[in-house]
Amino acid sequence: MKKIKTAPFLPTEVEVNEISETRAQVIAYPFENGYAITLAHPLRRLLLGSSIGYAPISLKIEGAAHEFDSIRGMHEDIAIFIINFKSVRFRIKDESERAVASYSFKGPRTVYAKDLDNDEIEAVNGDVVLATLNEDAELNFTVEMAKGIGYVPSEDLREGLDEDVIVLDAFFTPVKRANYTIENVLVEDNPDYEKIVFDIETDGQITPMEAFANALETMSKQLSVFGNVLDLDLSLSQGERAGNSGELKQFIVPIDVLGLSARSFNSLDKAGIKYIGELVMMSEKELKDIKNLGQRSLTEIQEILAERGFGSDFELDEETRSLLSKKIAQLKE
Repeated sequence: MKKIKTAPFLPTEVEVNEISETRAQVIAYPFENGYAITLAHPLRRLLLGSSIGYAPISLKIEGAAHEFDSIRGMHEDIAIFIINFKSVRFRIKDESERAVASYSFKGPRTVYAKDLDNDEIEAVNGDVVLATLNEDAELNFTVEMAKGIGYVPSEDLREGLDEDVIVLDAFFTPVKRANYTIENVLVEDNPDYEKIVFDIETDGQITPMEAFANALETMSKQLSVFGNVLDLDLSLSQGERAGNSGELKQFIVPIDVLGLSARSFNSLDKAGIKYIGELVMMSEKELKDIKNLGQRSLTEIQEILAERGFGSDFELDEETRSLLSKKIAQLKE
């Protein structure tokens, strides 16, 4: 007779093989049949999509009005210089969100990525050639670096930047490769248990284990939304549960689900706004007063809220507003 279980088998073994500074394997086992893929696939997506990295977002080049211009005495056109520049992987040393640095080079010389290293910025792949200058050439430019995740096109970064800068597409992701294999492993004469072997490679901005730790943390935070739902249900009094739980729960939803642009989400996140209900209770003036929230972001938020039925004509009654404010305060404690 097959043994009856009341809970799935919990994996007990984990191994880390650091192949190099930028590549590592993470191995975990044994998993019940089917559990390995359930965990491995979302972790891979988080490794590729939520790992924090750094990228240049704008260049201001003296004597160049646009990316199709050229600099006297520099072999490369500005477009080629930008392509070279975007191939460099940088790191902000103190892990701050922004860094601005200015440089000046005179020919004859070859300008390498490592020539940009200073107290704030480090070029990970320093041997990349940025430009070749003749003896009468002078190259002066200012670069702004940012910290972020994923890919952000230049049109989404234009807001808030000076008009005379060349805005760059930002590819923040520091993970070059994140693959996994699932192998069978024997447990108590049962060959159907599984082992996950992750193979992670980064570009050097962060280590593979830092990327893996970040993916695990992100997964935990994403799953925490369900904890909030349970907290809400358990903390409401019997009277509140009978009359208001359904009404409140539509507002106790993280702003992550709104699908906001990175700029809009980051502005709200920095202002400490976590739930849709907070946005619903704010007036247009209060939204406008949020730091770094421009008109474009304001319009985006208003349109998305309207799609969910929370347009400008939507109003909360005082009792619901009071209960909602109290509940959000409890969840943030």
